[in-house]
Amino acid sequence: MPLSNKKQTIKWNKIVNTRLKDTLSQAKVSVQLCLLALFFALIASTVIVIFRSLLVWLDRFTQTQQFNFTDMIDDWRVLLPIFGAFLIWAIAKVGSKRYKRMGIAYVLHRVKLHYGKIPLASAPAQFFQALFALASQFSVGREGPAIHLGAVSASVLAEKFNLPDNSVRIMCASGIAAGISAIFNAPLAAVIFVLEVILREYKIHYFFPITISAICGALSSRLVFGNIHAFDQISVIKIPLSQYPILAISGLILGCVAAFFNFSLLTLTEKSQKWPLIQRLLIAGLLTSFIGLFLPQAIGSNEHAISEAIQADPSMMLLTAILVGKIFATVAAVGLGIPGGLIGPLYGIGALLGAVIAVFFQQWFPSLTPYIGLYAIIGMTAMMGVCLSAPLAALVALIELSDNTAIILPSMFVIIPAFLISHQFFKTKSIFFRQLEIMNLGYKVTAVNLGLQKIGVRAIMNKHFILVDNNNEQLLAALKEQHGHPILTYTEQNDVEIVQLELHTSHTETTLLKNKMSGLPDTCTLSEVYQRLSPQRRGNVFIFEQNTQEIVGIISWEDLQREIQSEQI
Repeated sequence: MPLSNKKQTIKWNKIVNTRLKDTLSQAKVSVQLCLLALFFALIASTVIVIFRSLLVWLDRFTQTQQFNFTDMIDDWRVLLPIFGAFLIWAIAKVGSKRYKRMGIAYVLHRVKLHYGKIPLASAPAQFFQALFALASQFSVGREGPAIHLGAVSASVLAEKFNLPDNSVRIMCASGIAAGISAIFNAPLAAVIFVLEVILREYKIHYFFPITISAICGALSSRLVFGNIHAFDQISVIKIPLSQYPILAISGLILGCVAAFFNFSLLTLTEKSQKWPLIQRLLIAGLLTSFIGLFLPQAIGSNEHAISEAIQADPSMMLLTAILVGKIFATVAAVGLGIPGGLIGPLYGIGALLGAVIAVFFQQWFPSLTPYIGLYAIIGMTAMMGVCLSAPLAALVALIELSDNTAIILPSMFVIIPAFLISHQFFKTKSIFFRQLEIMNLGYKVTAVNLGLQKIGVRAIMNKHFILVDNNNEQLLAALKEQHGHPILTYTEQNDVEIVQLELHTSHTETTLLKNKMSGLPDTCTLSEVYQRLSPQRRGNVFIFEQNTQEIVGIISWEDLQREIQSEQI
C-alpha cells in the first residue's frame, strides 16, 4: 500500500473511532451501542453454550440424572462431591493467586465500583471450578458461572476496543444478560434480573442493548439445545379464590424459611472465611456426600428435588427430609466456597417447601390435591425473590421456565407477605450484598457519582482549545486572539498548564497565571472528573487519548456543574 494511502486509512480509522467514542460517551440509546452489545453477546453466548455442552457431557458420563435411589450406598457416584472438592482445590492452586474472587457478589462489586471491568485471568478458574462443582453434584446453581463468564467475555472485549467506561458497564451488563439467557432459555427474566439485581436501576439506554443481548443468548441456546422450558413438566392450573387464605399463610411460612436460610448461609460464610481453602472444600464435599448417601434427591442443582416435589402422590415425611437435606447441602456448598450460583438450589428448596405446605394442608382441604404443582412453583418464586431481593425477576423467570401464566396472580399474592416478614421482621438483606460486606468488597456509590458515571468525558469536554509553546510572547499573542478558547502549554517537565490573565484591582496591570492541570484518559467518565475537581471546587482537567501528548479536550468545574444541574444526572 502506498504511504499516502496508508496515512489516509489511519486518519480515517481515527476519525471513525473518535466519532464512535463521542457517541458512546453520551447516556443515550444509539445504534452503535446496540450493535456492539450484539457482537459481545455472541461471544458471551458462545462461551456459555460451550460451558453448558461440557456440563451435559459430564452428566452423561457420570449418569447422575439416573441415580438409583434405592442402592446409593453401593453407588460410587455418592463420592463425586469429594472428588469434585479435590479437583476444585487443584484448579485453585494452579490458577492465578491474584484473581481468586469469583461469583455473583464479585461481579456486583466490579460493576458498582469498576464499571464492570473483570480480569480475564479470573475466567478459567471460574469456568472449570464451576463445571466440576456442578458435575460432582454440589448443591449450587448454574447462573453463578453464567453471570461471571458472560461479564468477563463482554467487559474484556469492551476494554480491548478501548470503549468509554460508561459503555463498558453497559457491555458488561449485556454479557450477563446473554449468559443468563443462554443458560436458562429465559430472555425476559435475564433482562429483569440484570436491571433489578446487577444494575439496580432502569435507564432506557440500558434496556435496549441488554434486551438484544438476552435475545442473542436465548437464540444461541435454542439453536444448540432446543426450545426447552426447564419446568414445563410441572402441572399448573388456575387456583380458585377460595384457597387464597391458604396462599397467604404459605407466604408467611416461606418468608420465615427464607430468613432462616439466609441467616444460616451468611453465618457459615462469615465464620469460614479464615479457614484454609482445602479444609473448606473438603468439609463441603464430605457433608454433601453424607447427605447424598441417605437423601440423594437433596444433592445436585435442583432436578432431583423438584422431581420429588411434583410427583403424583408425594410423601410428607420424605419431602420434609429432602427439604432439610437440601437446605443443609446448599448452605454447606455455598457457605464453604464451592463456586456456583444460588438460583438452582433455591428453586429446589422452594419447590420442596411449597409441596410440603400443600400436602400438609391437604389433610384438612382435600381440594388442594390438584394444585401441588402450583404450590411448588410458588415456593420456587418466593424463595428466589426473598433470598436474592429480586421478586420481579423471580416471578418473570418462573413464568418463562414453566411456560405458564397461571402462576402470576397466586405468586404475587404469596411473595408480598413472604418478602415483608423476611425483610422487615427478620431484617433479612440480599445475600449478595451481605456476601460483599463479609468479603470487605465495596459496592456503595453516592448518588452524584452514580449519575456522573453514566456519562463519558467526551460528551461534554471542550474541544476548542489552543495549545502553544511555553513562551511568554507566544502566550500573550495567543491570549489576545483566543476568542474565549482556553490556552494550554507544556512545561519543561511535560506537565500541562492552563494559561490565564489576571486583571488587578487597578485595572491597569495584568499578571500571566499558569495553573497546573491533571489529565484523564478519554475513556473516563465525569465521575473521575468530579473526584479530581470537587476538593477545590474549581479548576480544569485535560482529556487525552493514548498519552498526555494527545490532548483532545478540557473540562472545567463550571462545565461539570452545568451537567450536574441538567436533567441528565
